[in-house]
Amino acid sequence: MNLRQLEVFHAIMRTGSVTGAARLLNVTQPSVSTVLKHCEAQLRFPLFNRVGGRLQPTPEAQALLPDIETVFSRLAAVERLSQDLAGGRLGTLSLAAAFPIANGYLAQALATFLAERPGTRAALQSLNSPQVVDRVASREVELGIVHEPVVSGEVETELLVRSSIACVMRSDHPLARHEAVPVAALADQPVITYLPQILFRSYVDGALSQAGIAPPIVAQVSVSLTGIMLARHGGSVALVEPLMLRTLPFPDLVARPLDPPVTFRTVLVRPRGRPDSTLLRRFVAHLRRTLAEGIGIPPGGH
Repeated sequence: MNLRQLEVFHAIMRTGSVTGAARLLNVTQPSVSTVLKHCEAQLRFPLFNRVGGRLQPTPEAQALLPDIETVFSRLAAVERLSQDLAGGRLGTLSLAAAFPIANGYLAQALATFLAERPGTRAALQSLNSPQVVDRVASREVELGIVHEPVVSGEVETELLVRSSIACVMRSDHPLARHEAVPVAALADQPVITYLPQILFRSYVDGALSQAGIAPPIVAQVSVSLTGIMLARHGGSVALVEPLMLRTLPFPDLVARPLDPPVTFRTVLVRPRGRPDSTLLRRFVAHLRRTLAEGIGIPPGGH
């Protein structure tokens, strides 16, 4: 029995007549009769007997019915699944991001996205930026998020957000009164910043050098969160990327941009030539809204 024959058989079993089956399938009665006739000829046994103007299933038809019901149940499940996939309600997200991004606003956005979609699953890897780009280039993940620069011909990038190095400090620190901290004001301040091998350290060193100052660096860290925690407990100024602070419950800390600003770009990284799934498109839109609404940074903004 082919699928069309199964549909006709199932419709007749549900309605008890050719007329009812034709109405259910939105086809003509002769077409239903023709399909039924061909089906019975192929099977070499009758499926229905006409009794009092209705079609009475034969024992053979009754024997077939449970398996055919299973077929249509599975077809209905496939239809629901395809609708959920098209609507971005089901599937698996495979993501990778640099440590501060993965542990900050990306984790926040992913958690709320998954909470709204119980059928969605995700895998999130926290890596250094070159590892993230490698995972995307090899198509082990479908989306990466890193700070520029990105050097790979196997990936495409798209701006997610512009940000800047900031002075993170306790709210009672003397420099907290500034809306933007003049770099020169750091000349005699104990400073926490990145290790020399970390990309952002070159940005910090450039700003200090341009201002002609060399403040005492009391601690060097590999990730922003460590610098933030040192500033919170020790009272020094941390020159770090501050976005993670927006997702942490530390009302006693503030972040002030430098003047002049030290800016950089955070980008989405995708495998070159690979289109986004509906689920991924919806997640990226959700991530941008999280940045704009929950963290207060407009998409692509500073």
